[in-house]
Amino acid sequence: MAWMAWTWPTAAFFVVIAGLLIAFSILGVKYPETPRTGILRLETTRGDRLFITLLGSAFINAGWLALSGLPQGWALGLCAIYAAAVFRWV
Repeated sequence: MAWMAWTWPTAAFFVVIAGLLIAFSILGVKYPETPRTGILRLETTRGDRLFITLLGSAFINAGWLALSGLPQGWALGLCAIYAAAVFRWV
């Protein structure tokens, strides 16, 4: 595994993503859901909203790194607010 610079934040990121995928798989089996239509007028499921959240969070963090000199922890807070909004209204 020497091809990648494994740090605690990198490992935590992959553990969190794996945990989310496992949790959403279990939720999908235990509590099946029908797609719902949100403010984007798209039918989305939990998995779709998770994907939209992860993709948007990647852009938020990349933009934060490029445009802000503030600590990255603030971007994490912004991503949490974004995730709550996506799961509530999308």
